[in-house]
Amino acid sequence: MKTVHNFNAGPCVLPKPAIEAGIEALKDFKGSGMSVIEISHRSKDWEASMAECEGLWRELLNIPDNYKIIFVGGGASTQFMMVPFNLLENKAAYLETGVWAKKAFAEAKLCFGEKAVKVASSADKNFTYVPKGYEIPKDADYFHITTNNTIYGTEIHKDLDSPVPLVADMSSDIMSRPVDVSKYGIIYGGAQKNVGTAGVTFVIVREDLLGKVSRAIPTMVDYRTQIKEGSMFNTPPVFPILIMTETLKWVKANGGVPGMYERNLKKAALLYNEIDRNKMFIGTAEKEDRSLMNICFVMNKGYEDKEEAFMAFAKERGMVGIKGHRSVGGFRASVYNACPVESVQALVKCMQDFEQVNG
Repeated sequence: MKTVHNFNAGPCVLPKPAIEAGIEALKDFKGSGMSVIEISHRSKDWEASMAECEGLWRELLNIPDNYKIIFVGGGASTQFMMVPFNLLENKAAYLETGVWAKKAFAEAKLCFGEKAVKVASSADKNFTYVPKGYEIPKDADYFHITTNNTIYGTEIHKDLDSPVPLVADMSSDIMSRPVDVSKYGIIYGGAQKNVGTAGVTFVIVREDLLGKVSRAIPTMVDYRTQIKEGSMFNTPPVFPILIMTETLKWVKANGGVPGMYERNLKKAALLYNEIDRNKMFIGTAEKEDRSLMNICFVMNKGYEDKEEAFMAFAKERGMVGIKGHRSVGGFRASVYNACPVESVQALVKCMQDFEQVNG
């Protein structure tokens, strides 16, 4: 098999043990003689797998008992609609820090008009920083944030103190650093960054927040539907959930969330230090808001004409997925949990070699 260094933003690199376990389950799930994608989701073996997955989430994030965990389809983008349907009665406040935060706000506004309000935005500087000094409306039903911004490479590094229920899209930094779940009303995200493959979305919700709105909520949009049925009101995405379970087992075996955080700090420091040292490159995000997950940079002034040459140079050395998002250009290295430090070291060496040849 060809050796590459995978920096794709998502779907992204997965732990090898999770991939291998997935292959075996596709062949024969728990000795059943059937593939995991053939079995009944009502079987005892699958119900045990669902329970194992939830148990790992609770253990790794120390999730309190008054929070429910559900696994659903539709991607995190569907949550942009489900959150306001379940929580918004009078006002919802949003922090705009990037494309996905902007889309979450737009969806709430589409569904509920002026009840959705924007508290602050970093659009004025192309989302290269996280706004500060804003005031969260105390009469809001919730305050929505996107903790990590994959396209622009910024991240909210600490749990915020909010006077109203805090709702967080953690699609791209869940399990990458310690989180105090009790500070949040809802945490949700797509699995395909740090906790699995595309096809399943996790939602962690404080149960007492539900059932408060006066409107009728469509059955499939109501969180209580999936909570009541243990995420099996309809057929769950069994294979993505299995990969999620195996990925979380790998996280646990490698030091849990604290272990991931230590690993991620090291990887990010390696690459940011090289970006800051190398005269040919420059980072795009404000240093205090730099993401540990998505490291964005461009060619420095005077070297702009070398962008395509560096892309070709990096590709020859096995770098995959470092092209920046089409809306910002440049480069982006996504260094999620399963990205090995050796890949980051290889990218740093690639940048050093390119500077030596072209600087």
